[in-house]
Amino acid sequence: MIRLTYRIETAGSVEKMAAKIASDQSTGTFVALPGETEELKARVAARVVEIRALPPADRPSFPDEAGGATRFNRADVDIDFPLDAVGTDLAALMTIAIGGVFSIKGMTGIRIVDMKLPQEFAAAHLGPQFGVPGSFALTGVKDRPIIGTIVKPALGLRPHETAEMVGELIDAGVDFIKDDEKLMSPAYSSLGDRVAAIMPKILDHEQKTGKKVMYAFGISHTDPDEMMRNHDLVLAAGGNCAVVNINSIGFGGMAFLRKRSGLVLHAHRNGWDILTRHAGLGFEFSVWQQFWRLLGVDQFQINGIRVKYWEPDESFVRSYKAVTTPLFAESDVALPVIGSGQWGGQAPDTIAATGGSTDLLYLCGGGIVSHPGGPGAGVKAVKQAWEAAVAGIPLDTYAKDHPELAQSIEKFADGKAA
Repeated sequence: MIRLTYRIETAGSVEKMAAKIASDQSTGTFVALPGETEELKARVAARVVEIRALPPADRPSFPDEAGGATRFNRADVDIDFPLDAVGTDLAALMTIAIGGVFSIKGMTGIRIVDMKLPQEFAAAHLGPQFGVPGSFALTGVKDRPIIGTIVKPALGLRPHETAEMVGELIDAGVDFIKDDEKLMSPAYSSLGDRVAAIMPKILDHEQKTGKKVMYAFGISHTDPDEMMRNHDLVLAAGGNCAVVNINSIGFGGMAFLRKRSGLVLHAHRNGWDILTRHAGLGFEFSVWQQFWRLLGVDQFQINGIRVKYWEPDESFVRSYKAVTTPLFAESDVALPVIGSGQWGGQAPDTIAATGGSTDLLYLCGGGIVSHPGGPGAGVKAVKQAWEAAVAGIPLDTYAKDHPELAQSIEKFADGKAA
C-alpha cells in the first residue's frame, strides 16, 4: 500500500471530504459508474484509514470556498492506495495520489503532509549515486562540514573574472564552489567558456596539493539531450559536480540525467516555495523531497538557520530531518546543503539543531565573498566558526585569536550576509 496523509480543511464534513478524495482519486467520479463493481473497488479503490482531528481554523486557506462560513474543520487523514492501482512510476504517483485533490470543490484548504511508500519503490528507482559518503570522499573532508560558497555576483561575471575569484577561494582552502542557480549558459559566460577557465585552476591545485575542490557547474536545460551535452562537457574537463534546478527540468529530465550521469548531482529547489509557503496548501517538504531522492539527487539544498528568506528555523529543522532519514536504506540519504544568508555565526545553532552532526555542506554566498578581508578570509572565518562550534567554544571567545572570524562577526552579526 501507498499511504498519503492529507491535511483537510473544510466548512463542511471532513469525513465526507476524505471519502471523496479516496473515491475521486481511484475508482469513482461524480456519478455512479456501471463498471464500478464491488470486486473492482476491493482490488484497486483507495481507502480512508484514519482521521485525526485538528483544532479548527477561523480563516479559510482558499477564501473563495468559504461560502460565508466562519469556522473551518481540520483533520489529518490517512488514505491508502493499492500499489496495483498506482505502480511505482513517480508521474503516476503524483497524478493519482496528489494531482487531483486540489481541484475538489468544498475544500477550503488541502495540504499533503506525509507519504509512506512500499519497498517496491526502492527497486524501481536508482536513488543517489554518490550521496553523503561520495561527497565527502571526493572533497577529502573528514570530521567536519564541507565548507562551500557560491560565485557572486550571481550574474554578470565573465569567465576569466569568475576564474580569478575561484582561484582565491581555492587558495584559501574552500572545499566546494558552485554556480548560482540562475547561471546556466548565458552569452557573456557560456558553460563551455566557464569550464575552460575554471577547471585548469582546480586541476592545478589538485596536482600541487592532492586536494580537488568540488565545483558544481550549472547544467540545467529544458532539452534532456542538451543537458547531457552540458554534463559531458563538465565530466570530460575533469569536473565532478553539477547544479540541477530540479523543478525546472522536471521528473523526466532528472530521471534521464541520473541514468547517464557521472557527476554528483546538486539539487537546487528553486520554485519549491510556490508549493509550500501557504501553511494550509501544497506540500510538506518531507513529501516532496522523496520524489527527488528516489530519482537520484546526491545533495539537496534546504536553507538554514536565520535565513534571508521567509522560511522559519523550525521548517529548516524538519527539512534537515527529512533528507537525512533513510527512505529504505542508508544509501538513499541525500547530503543536506545548508544555505541562504549563512555565515559562521549560525554554526553553533546549526550544530545544535542537527543533533551534533557535521555530515552537511555549509554553503555561504555573501558570508564568504563579502568578507572585509576578501573571499579567502571569508573561507577561513567560516572554518574557524565551525572549529569553535564543534569544540563548544563561544564564537566571541574563539575570535580573540582568529582575526578572520573577528572581522566576520563585526560585519555580519546584524544578520546581513545575503
